[in-house]
Amino acid sequence: MQEADAGRRLRHDLRSDRLILRTWRDSDFEPFARMNRDPEVMQFYPSAMTEEQSRTRADKLAGYYETPGYRHWIIEAPGAAPFVGVIGLKPVPFDAHFTPAIEIGWRLAKDQWRKGYASEAARAVFQHGFTTCGLEEIVAFTAVINERSRALMDRLGMTRSPADDFENPEMDPAHPLRPHVLHRIVSPSRR
Repeated sequence: MQEADAGRRLRHDLRSDRLILRTWRDSDFEPFARMNRDPEVMQFYPSAMTEEQSRTRADKLAGYYETPGYRHWIIEAPGAAPFVGVIGLKPVPFDAHFTPAIEIGWRLAKDQWRKGYASEAARAVFQHGFTTCGLEEIVAFTAVINERSRALMDRLGMTRSPADDFENPEMDPAHPLRPHVLHRIVSPSRR
């Protein structure tokens, strides 16, 4: 990953009351890889990531800066934690009954859970998606058994219809995490 120049970083940072959502820095890789090795953080993913897998993923997420409007940011809590986790918007990478669609996704380091950071960061990303990107809807999905993420989606005001539940085509048909739920939130201009 290359360091973003200061002007580019300032143009793409998002801020909330306690957080800065900022572009990636080389120094973010180690806490990102550590988070991806944590079996509790990765409980609802097929497996924890090796350092090489984390490097590939970091390069891919940082690359979303080339797609206008869609970003993956590092979540930073100034004065408390230089690396809380990652959050971002991206096109859903597979075909399903709800695609094409833009997905919000997040992953936080375990020591940053239960502080309200995911909710606060997601609200800032929603605002960016609806105002800056002009999106009409943002989706989020997770494994049916991922109760923590599902509860967060509910707290964020995202809605779920059981008719939208689906089998994640990126996972092996026999994998226990393949059944997924889909949550949606529409732009305030459409409510």
